[in-house]
Amino acid sequence: MSIITSLEALKAKRQELLDNAAANTTATLVNVSLATCSIAAGGKFAMEAMQDEVTKNGLVDVKFMQSGCMTYCYAEPTVEITLPGKVPVLFGNVDEAKARALITEYVMKGEPVEGIIPVNYQRVVL
Repeated sequence: MSIITSLEALKAKRQELLDNAAANTTATLVNVSLATCSIAAGGKFAMEAMQDEVTKNGLVDVKFMQSGCMTYCYAEPTVEITLPGKVPVLFGNVDEAKARALITEYVMKGEPVEGIIPVNYQRVVL
């Protein structure tokens, strides 16, 4: 990761992030928390199961990313899924079975899956 050392570099980074966000409006974004507590609770296995399910079902517009702590240690591993044009939904206690169901039920069909964590934050738009 590069260090931003000038206002011009900061503006360029902001534009890069905005461009990436605009390019991802048609893709489903799957953000898996892979902080220490999530990894210990099986977060890597959950992410691998979801990636496997995406491949098995031939889905092409699903992008995976990982983040650090989402502050829901009691519910680790946690996964935030953003369907195109929808607000993000956060799921907790995602084991391998739930990870697969998140892809086949929520991503593919839009059906809710048990374990939704209610929203208690507000997104900041750049």
